[in-house]
Amino acid sequence: MRRAQFRPCIDLHDGMVKQIVGGSLSDHGGPPRTNFISTRTPDYFAGLYRRDGLKGGHVIQLGPGNEQAARQALAAWPGGLQLGGGVHPGNAAAWLDAGASHLIVTSCVFADGELRRDKLAELVRLVGRERLVLDLSCRFRDGRYFIVTDRWQKFTRHAVQGELLRELADSAAEFLIHAVDVEGKQAGIDRRLLALLAEESPIDCVYAGGIASFDDIAAIEEAGQGKIHYTIGSALDLFGGQLSYREVVKHAALPPESANRG
Repeated sequence: MRRAQFRPCIDLHDGMVKQIVGGSLSDHGGPPRTNFISTRTPDYFAGLYRRDGLKGGHVIQLGPGNEQAARQALAAWPGGLQLGGGVHPGNAAAWLDAGASHLIVTSCVFADGELRRDKLAELVRLVGRERLVLDLSCRFRDGRYFIVTDRWQKFTRHAVQGELLRELADSAAEFLIHAVDVEGKQAGIDRRLLALLAEESPIDCVYAGGIASFDDIAAIEEAGQGKIHYTIGSALDLFGGQLSYREVVKHAALPPESANRG
């Protein structure tokens, strides 16, 4: 069986590394609910991940004012980190030149609640399918998981389901999916969403949201059978939580059979 990968993160808000409760970001409702604000600069975290060989992590710009910080992180590990937040055809090449291994897109492709297939095709042409990651972060409503955009504030009309996942898989290397309803709460993972992804996604996914323990990690590994990777934010001691970053790195390096034994 393939091994699920631990994908680290650098979330940027107002130019600083932060951990924010999912769904609390708003353009009009005041500051978001924040679990952690780091005194360290983004390049510190990028350098740490580089030292530990953790490829495929992501730098996410949560709103404006983060470009300098994002470039700082990418420069600390050229080719080791993905970049998301505000990516569009006009700046895609520049972010790749800045050192991003992949570009993560949501709002550009899901505009005004609709899937813009023309924008997606343009990005594939500019970037290449193998360097494009589609952010399908979602919230649960009316019995389905709907993709949300604009810092998870706006619902699209598109639900995360087999037909859409199969269509989008032709245009992406993988999917990044935050379970927004549990994101940043350290209260457990969304097992229903995990089961859906494991059954329906034809390509690899990176899951984020609610991971608080090694039991949660084990559940992701079991559900995904090596196809669903995971990222951990607020729960890590790097970001003020109780889960040891060093132990997570050690766990991720174990062969699957050893990891499954606990």
